[in-house]
Amino acid sequence: MEYKRVLITAALPYANGPVHIGHLAGCYLPADVYARFQRAKKRDVKFVCGSDEHGVPITIRAMKEGISPQDVVDKYHAIIKDSFEQMGISFDIYSRTSNKIHHETSQAFFTKLHKDGLFEERATEQYYDENKDMFLADRYIIGTCPICGNENAYGDQCEKCGSTLSPEQLINPRSALSSAVPVKRITKHWYFPLNKYEKWLNEWIVNGKKDEWKANVYGQCKSWLDSGLQPRAMTRDSNWGVPVPLEDAKGKVLYVWFDAPIGYISATKELTNQWSDYWCSEDTKLVHFIGKDNIVFHCIIFPSMLKAHGGFVLPDNVPANEFLNIEGDKVSTSRNWAVWVHEYIKDFPDQQDTLRYVLCANAPETKDNDFTWKDFQDRTNNELVSVFGNFVNRTFVLMHKLCSGRVPPVHDDLVTDADKAMVAEIAIAKQKIEDYIENYKFRDGLFEVIDLARKGNKYLQDNAPWSLSKTPEQQAENQKRIDICLHVCLQLTANLAILANPFLPFTANKMCRMMKVVERMLEWENAGKMNLLKVSYPLRAPELLFRKIEDMEVAAQVEKLKSNLTKTTSANVEQTSTDPSTKAQDDKIVETKPEAVAEAPIKKAEISIDDFSKMDLRVGTIMKAEKVEKADKLLKLELDMGDEVRTVVSGIAMHFKPEEIIGKQVTVVANLAPRKMRGIESRGMILMAQNPDGRLIFVSPLEMAAAGSEVR
Repeated sequence: MEYKRVLITAALPYANGPVHIGHLAGCYLPADVYARFQRAKKRDVKFVCGSDEHGVPITIRAMKEGISPQDVVDKYHAIIKDSFEQMGISFDIYSRTSNKIHHETSQAFFTKLHKDGLFEERATEQYYDENKDMFLADRYIIGTCPICGNENAYGDQCEKCGSTLSPEQLINPRSALSSAVPVKRITKHWYFPLNKYEKWLNEWIVNGKKDEWKANVYGQCKSWLDSGLQPRAMTRDSNWGVPVPLEDAKGKVLYVWFDAPIGYISATKELTNQWSDYWCSEDTKLVHFIGKDNIVFHCIIFPSMLKAHGGFVLPDNVPANEFLNIEGDKVSTSRNWAVWVHEYIKDFPDQQDTLRYVLCANAPETKDNDFTWKDFQDRTNNELVSVFGNFVNRTFVLMHKLCSGRVPPVHDDLVTDADKAMVAEIAIAKQKIEDYIENYKFRDGLFEVIDLARKGNKYLQDNAPWSLSKTPEQQAENQKRIDICLHVCLQLTANLAILANPFLPFTANKMCRMMKVVERMLEWENAGKMNLLKVSYPLRAPELLFRKIEDMEVAAQVEKLKSNLTKTTSANVEQTSTDPSTKAQDDKIVETKPEAVAEAPIKKAEISIDDFSKMDLRVGTIMKAEKVEKADKLLKLELDMGDEVRTVVSGIAMHFKPEEIIGKQVTVVANLAPRKMRGIESRGMILMAQNPDGRLIFVSPLEMAAAGSEVR
């Protein structure tokens, strides 16, 4: 289908903290590359985003900082917005969900569904903090994880083992607000019947998008659909958020994942009075750029909401990226293990394109990737500086030295096959880059840009115009060949500016200034042309497009990461020792060595021999191991227990590859009550030891034991 306009959205970041480079690599940079390319194609494009300012993370941050939720979102909205602007993320609008237009838009959306009778009203029991006189969201409930024993797991997830939880699964749950033991109270909420859209979603996704969407996106959607969809509550008990527009809904707000995606619509409304052209016309191509943790919301829940409402276009594609790790470790904002964008800009002023290049060249498009400062240095110095920047600089220096600072002419009678081949490479690269961007393969597209510059370097080296001009007499004799070579290189430079512009906009603009051309030259239709710079046109002196990254800069950034992690960990330990919401209420001072990273293990209460004798510990041999879909940290294990084969789900996928542990023997808590995780019944728990650095180690017999042997 030929689309008349393109509507591009990027996931709304939570305004409870700054953005880090993982956010950029995940969705904002690829979305910007795509938007800039579509504009260069002179298509009707709108690129919208904004701060997500509702939900539990905001109120948690407010409590931590001792300020109001509004103060939190005002503070971080400004930081996030400025970081995006500094990095050249070219939103047509960056809005916020606290705006009046968003409240009105999301309430009107809810009201339409309610009037159409689509919601199911349900009264359910929910945890309630009697001390704070309020219902508790899942994140406000803390307890012991039933999977790994972490005593500070949240009601929706254990951040230690990665297991998805519900408050009912926590052992000894307590309120994060007051440390009180929560009680159950009846509350009413409005549920959206996702199950009624299961057949339509199967038709739309499984039969319609299988070959168009990325494998990770389609796979996660298919897994959810195969597991069966259930009604989902679209309201919450809270005083922060968009109020539910019903008379009998006092003290209730819209579920953040109901109102947040509607933020795309309200932002477009704020941007243009013609917003309905982009949201309600079938000839609009809607593309959602997100991280993999948001796939279900953008591919199943939001489309179902749009379908139920009626009159809206559905996403054509949802090119979700995987996660970007930092120096071999998962990004953790709570541990401050992150490279913050606003700090990068301060440490590396005028080096925005350097970061854009490295993040795109190493983008986690199909799997989790790792950002290291050494790779940042190597890619910058060996690719941007030595290949792209070197070609442009050499071309300009030689043009000023050998052609009086003006674009030389082409002498048709002396054009060689090598000249023609270099010109042909430009057209080939243009088509490849266009195809890659249109198919959301931005890393491959950027490679073609650098590879074209690499071919330009080889062409320049093969022709070596400097060797044809060692004396005035020699230069006069060879001037026509010098002219042809440098003419081709200058036209290639102009083409590189066009082809690089979606990826490296600051660099493309700098190149335009050097060439004394207007930015209109960067329109995509000009790529492949060999008359972009007119003969005899004077060009400015060359500027260095990029600078080398020094060893000391890399060392400083690595040390900064480690230092921030140490400080944060120490602060967390101190807070734990004095925070009344924890068990450490005896006012003891907890000392932490400066180099310590992991928290010291908490000693548990004494048990009697009778307590211990209740545990049935046995040796199991791992026969089969595979990853659990939609759960990055879970492995499904099949254990030979001697007289039977058991299935156990364990949160060890971040530490071991499935193929590495086949044949390993483990200690199993064999009489643990079965429980379902991700739809899989787990019958037991394997025991692991954890080093201070967080690394897990098998608790295994020293010698091979018979499967099912009792551990005493």
